This record gives sequence, structure tokens and C-alpha cells, in this order.
Amino acid sequence: MSPSPVAPASKSIPAAHWRAFLRAWLSDPLRTAAMSPSGPQLARLMVAQVPRGNGPIIELGAGTGVFTEALLAAGVAPERLLVVELNRGLHGLLRQRFPQVRVECADACCVLDLAARCGIACGSADAVVSGLGLLSMPRLAVTQVIEASSRLLGSQGRLVQFTYGPLSPVPRALAARLGLRARRAGFAWRNMPPASVYTYSKDAVRAPSA
Repeated sequence: MSPSPVAPASKSIPAAHWRAFLRAWLSDPLRTAAMSPSGPQLARLMVAQVPRGNGPIIELGAGTGVFTEALLAAGVAPERLLVVELNRGLHGLLRQRFPQVRVECADACCVLDLAARCGIACGSADAVVSGLGLLSMPRLAVTQVIEASSRLLGSQGRLVQFTYGPLSPVPRALAARLGLRARRAGFAWRNMPPASVYTYSKDAVRAPSA
């Protein structure tokens, strides 16, 4: 069962975002796994891990658009973004906030097919930026999302994921099977609740399978 939303602790998150988040949580608490909208410190830390490039960037579980806004503020061109959000209410909010960005209402588990329909080829994405609550998702769903993200990433691409837990949210065995190298990029202690950011990149030095 998902935890109850945390009450606002900072004016840095607009009240409208809290209301939208609360409506999403009340409509489907099991799917809205985050405890609150992500704060600006976490957003900056997440976006700082995105490699410089001109390839597509896919955002999963965009919520109220905190990471989307930070990506655009960092200079990412809107046409490079594919934003995915399953909750219909939040999807509508994202469409209103970012009319220049492609925002799709879809399950992140289906991102591979969705990316193909949007013209994003496997091996072409600079980054997958994930706001999904992996720790609360079924193991099969986590496997599907991480496998799809790995296939979408280019050779220098990164999967950027945050977690409230003390360890990497991507199971070690899964990362090893996919040849993903995990790195703890930082800790957003001012976020509510505090969160760690991890990056996962393709391990170019791993010996190929026989």
C-alpha cells in the first residue's frame, strides 16, 4: 500500500501542484507511489545527470512536471522530450503546462512500443529520466521498465532514477544482466522526504556474452 502524501513543507512547490498530486493519489493511491511532488533540489540533481547531447530524452512517471520543467529550464529543446504519465488527471495537467512537449498517457511498461510510435529508435536516447516508484512496483513491471530503458539508451546514455530507500532501486542482478553500471550521484536532503539519485549507464568494458 502506498504511503499517505506528505503535507507541504516548503513554498518552493506550488500549491496547485500539491492539489493535483493529492487528487492523483486519492484517485489511485497504489499507482501514485511517491509520497509528495519532487522538490527543486531533487529536480536539479536529477537533471544534472543527463548527458549533453542532441538525442531524445524520455521521462517516465512525470507527475506534476517538476522534472519536465527543470529539463526545459536547463536548455533541453521541447522537441527532444517524450513525457509519459499514466494518471489521466496529471496527464491533463502536463498537457496544459507544457503544450510544446509531447506528453503521452501511457503505462511506463509499454515505453518501448510508445517510443517506436513516436519515432524514437532503440539505442538513440540520451537519457531516461524516471520519477517512478520502483520500490513499490511489482518485480515484473520493474524488469520491463528497466529492460526497455536499457534498450532505448545510446552507448553514452543514462537512466536517471531517484529513490527514498537506502540502496539502488534497480536490483543488482537485473543491472548485471543488462550490463548497467550503477552510480549513486547524490542526495537531495532538502527534498520531502529526502531522496537519493542513481544513474545507470551501459558498461562498455563488460566482456560480451559467449
